[in-house]
Amino acid sequence: MHADPRSMPSRVAGSIQRQIAAAGGALLAAGAATRELWGVYVATWAGVARLASRRRSRHARQGRPHSEILHQLYWIGNRSIVFIAVTLGFIGMVMAYEACLQLSRVTGDFSQVGAQLLKLDVSDFAATLTGLMLATRVGAGIAAEIGSMKVTEQIDALRMSGVLPIDYLIVPRFIASLIMTLVLSVLGGVVMYAASGLTAKYSFAVNPGTFFDASMVRVRHVALLVIKAAAYGAAIPVVAGFCGLRARGSSEGVGWATTAAVIGGSFSVIVLDFAISAAALLVFGGDL
Repeated sequence: MHADPRSMPSRVAGSIQRQIAAAGGALLAAGAATRELWGVYVATWAGVARLASRRRSRHARQGRPHSEILHQLYWIGNRSIVFIAVTLGFIGMVMAYEACLQLSRVTGDFSQVGAQLLKLDVSDFAATLTGLMLATRVGAGIAAEIGSMKVTEQIDALRMSGVLPIDYLIVPRFIASLIMTLVLSVLGGVVMYAASGLTAKYSFAVNPGTFFDASMVRVRHVALLVIKAAAYGAAIPVVAGFCGLRARGSSEGVGWATTAAVIGGSFSVIVLDFAISAAALLVFGGDL
C-alpha cells in the first residue's frame, strides 16, 4: 500500500510543531535554570554578609563555616598547587617554543618574545588557564559532594534543623575559592613564565636577560589578573554548588551534576574572560 500524498503536509506540519514545542520547552527550562543560578549567586553573597556580621559580633560563636573555610582553603589551594604548576608550566613551554620557532623562520629577532609573553601571561593566560583547571578539579569535587548530600536527603535534614544549605555548604567554598584562585593564578603565572624562559634559553639560546623583561607590564594588566581571578573564583563554586543542588535520583544524578559542573564552570570562565577582556579593550583601547 502507498501512503496517501495528502497526509504528507499534515505530518510535516506536526513534525514542525513538535520541534517548535521542544525548542520552546528547552528555552523555558534554560530560563528557569538561569534564574535559579542567579538566586544561588545572590544567596551566596547574602550568606557571606551574614557570616561577616557574625564574625564582627562579640558574642559570635566559631561554628563550622569558619573552620570549614580553612579546610576548603587547603583543599582548593594546597591540593591544586602541583596540578596548576605542571599544567601551566607545560603550556608556557609550548608557547615559548612555538613563538621562538615562528620568529626564527621570519626575522630571528627574539628581543620582544619574553616581554610579550609576560604581558599576555599577566593580563590573561595565568588567571584564565588557572580558572579552567580549577573548574575541572574543584568544580567536579564540589558538585559531587553536594550532589551526594542532595540525593541522600542530607540537605533536607539541614533545612529541618534550621540550617541554610547555601550558608553551610557553598559559602565556605565560595570564600576559599575567591582567595585561592588569585593565589594559584599568581603562582601558575610565575611557573608558566619561568618555564617559557628556560625553554627559550635551551631551545633557541635566547638570553635570559633579554627574555625576562617586565617593561611592558602595566598596572592595568595586574588589575586584569586580579579581576579575572576574582570573577572565576566566584563563578566556579556557585556553578558547581548549583549543579549539586539540582542532583536528582541516585548515583546517576550525582554523575550528571558532576559533568554539568565541569561544563558549566569551564563555560563560565570562557564567557567571563571574553566579557572582562572586551570591557578592558573598550576602556583602554590600543593601550591594552
